[in-house]
Amino acid sequence: MTDLAIAANGLRKAYGDKTVLDGIDIQVPAGTIFSLLGPNGAGKTTAVKILSTLISADPGTGDIRIGGHDLAADPQGVRAAIGVTGQFSAVDGLITGEENMLLMADLHHLPKSEGRRVAAELLERFDLAEAAKKPASTYSGGMKRRLDIAMTLVGDPRIIFLDEPTTGLDPRSRHTMWQIIRELVADGVTVFLTTQYLEEADELADRIAVLNDGKIAAEGTADELKRLIPGGHVRLRFTDPDAYRSAASALREVTRDDESLALQLPSGGSQSELRAILDRLDAAGIEADELTVHTPDLDDVFFALTGGADVTDQPDQPKETVR
Repeated sequence: MTDLAIAANGLRKAYGDKTVLDGIDIQVPAGTIFSLLGPNGAGKTTAVKILSTLISADPGTGDIRIGGHDLAADPQGVRAAIGVTGQFSAVDGLITGEENMLLMADLHHLPKSEGRRVAAELLERFDLAEAAKKPASTYSGGMKRRLDIAMTLVGDPRIIFLDEPTTGLDPRSRHTMWQIIRELVADGVTVFLTTQYLEEADELADRIAVLNDGKIAAEGTADELKRLIPGGHVRLRFTDPDAYRSAASALREVTRDDESLALQLPSGGSQSELRAILDRLDAAGIEADELTVHTPDLDDVFFALTGGADVTDQPDQPKETVR
């Protein structure tokens, strides 16, 4: 267990009669990205706050170790090992971006010259060098978010808690942030990520846990979670009504959509299954105008495990199309 950056057993937290975390276990290997998903109000931020020493877990919680430090016995050791970026910016708008960075360097007791070097490097890395001398109050929401995360990195933490880090960023900035996160992990940093973007967890996380009703509903890699959910299918679309009717007769277990001249067949999307469908069409002298493969994605997993609870509006996921 020594290779675990984060290990929490039986994590519990309640507010009055509302149980937010009902004895969940979290284990995050060092140098990986772990993503905690869940509906709004599921307890993702509460888990981050406990693990980062901002609030206390309830009695009955088991051992919690962060970066090798016992959370109960050595909270200061935990704080020295971690960085935290929350949903709400910690940026001081009254001073410049550079001054925000230098303030963080002072808080980490870096020598002046080292603090200036680190600040300049991070401002450049987060594409904030040109705005460094401007008051942070003039920054866009996305710029403030980048500055906030840059400030988190001043102390060179080996474990970083990112609580919805890309909220408010445009798609280009979000992709830039993803690359920064990947680079951090490549350098050995461990990332604990909560996000309202299912695509983000799918893109980044080595392991994902889905939190619902205070418990972990499922945990695994993105591919493992997707395999939990049935519903993969192939959709064939036709422009010729005769070809559509002939295909419906030639293929078994099809769902018809007479209005759009489309057929849907259950399928896991494997190459052998697709070849079998095409071979049956070829044997009947039929050619589909479009074949679309749909396999369950994290949206499907999320809604199946949480009963359709709201996380956020998700962009449509691209489908693989063979024409």
